[in-house]
Amino acid sequence: MCGRFAFYSPSEAAAALFGAPASTEVQPRYNIAPTQYIAAIRNGSEGRELAMLRWGLVPFWAKDPSIGNRMINARAETVAEKPSYRAAFRHRRCVVLADGFYEWRRESDAKTPYFISLASGKPFALAGLWEDWSDKSSGESLQTTALITTAANAFMQPLHHRMPLLLGPDAATEWLAGSANLLERAVDQTPRLQAWPVDRRVNNARNEGEELIDAVGDIIQ
Repeated sequence: MCGRFAFYSPSEAAAALFGAPASTEVQPRYNIAPTQYIAAIRNGSEGRELAMLRWGLVPFWAKDPSIGNRMINARAETVAEKPSYRAAFRHRRCVVLADGFYEWRRESDAKTPYFISLASGKPFALAGLWEDWSDKSSGESLQTTALITTAANAFMQPLHHRMPLLLGPDAATEWLAGSANLLERAVDQTPRLQAWPVDRRVNNARNEGEELIDAVGDIIQ
C-alpha cells in the first residue's frame, strides 16, 4: 500500500513536467498523510489542470464521506471492477505529484521507515482516481482521490510486497488518456529507484519538515 509520501519540488515546474499550468502554489510537504489535500493533475474542460484533492476517495454514491478515510488506495488488479472505483477508473483519472514515498520494513522487532525516490531525484506522478461527492442535504461538494497500487517490483520487494504505481510524463499522458492496458505494463516501466532509512519521527503524521527525509543509514540503489 501507500500511506505516506512527500512532494517538495517547485509546484509550477513539476506541474509543467506533466503538462499542466500551476494555478496555485503548493507548499512543500514531507509527510503527507491520508485525509490531507494533495496536488493532482487531471483533464479539465480547457485541458490539464492542477487541483487540490483530499486523499481518501469518496464514491459519488456514498451516503457518508467518512468512507473515504479507508479508501486511500485502489488495487490495480481489481480497480476496473470494484464498485467503489470502476466509474472513476473509466471517467475520472488523475496523477498525483510526488518526490518520494515511504514504506516500512520489519527489521528485528520493529519496523524501519524508508524513503523511496527516483534515482535521478526528479519528481514523478502517482497514478490515481478522483471523485466529486455532493452532500444531498447541504449541497456541499467534496473532491477526493485514491492512489493506484500494484505488486512490488524487484527493487521494492525487500521493503514491501506492494507499491504505488509510478508514472513518468509519457506514462502519465497514457494514464490520463484512459489506457486500458497500462496497468499490465507499468511496473516493468518504473524508472530506477533508490531508498534509504529515515528517522521514525515520520511515523507521526503531525511531524513535518525536510529533516524527515534525511538518511539515517546506507542508500540502497
